[in-house]
Amino acid sequence: MSRAFVKDDDGDTQDVLPELPISAHPNYVTPHGVAVLRQRLATVLARYDSLKANEQDALDQRNELAALERDLRYLNARVASAIEVDIAKQPHDRVAFGAIVTVDSAEGERRWQIVGEDEADAEHGLVSYVSPLATALLGARVGDEVRWQRPAGDMTIEVLRIDYAA
Repeated sequence: MSRAFVKDDDGDTQDVLPELPISAHPNYVTPHGVAVLRQRLATVLARYDSLKANEQDALDQRNELAALERDLRYLNARVASAIEVDIAKQPHDRVAFGAIVTVDSAEGERRWQIVGEDEADAEHGLVSYVSPLATALLGARVGDEVRWQRPAGDMTIEVLRIDYAA
C-alpha cells in the first residue's frame, strides 16, 4: 500500500482512557467516607464545569476533560451506590465495619479502622472491609487471637481494644 493512503499520527488524537474499576462488593462507607466521596465529586464537577466554560479546544484541555468525565462517571456511581453504615448501631463488643481496632503482634501494637473500599489508606491505618486484615478481624472480640493471612506470611494478632468513632 502506498504511504499516500496512510494517515500519519499528527499528535492530535485523544487516547481513550480506561474506565476506573468499580468493585463488585457492596459499597459500604462510613459517614466520613460518604462525605469525602461527595466532596471529591463536587471538586471534580467544579473543575469540569470550569474547563467547559473556557471553550478552548487545546489538546491538553481535551485530555483533562476526558479524564474528568471518567472520574465523574466513577464518582457518580460510587456516591449512588454508597451504603452508609451507622457506626452507633454497630455491635461494640466485637469488630464490625467502622471499628477502630488496636491489635498486638510480633511487630508491636497497631491501630486499624475498618472502612469502605474508597476510604482505605493503609498508611493512615484505614483498611478496606474486604482486605485480608479486616476479614481476619471481623467478628473478633477483645482478647481474641486471629490469623492474618498476608503475602509476607501469616501472622497471629491479638485484639486489645475495639472502639467506634461517632
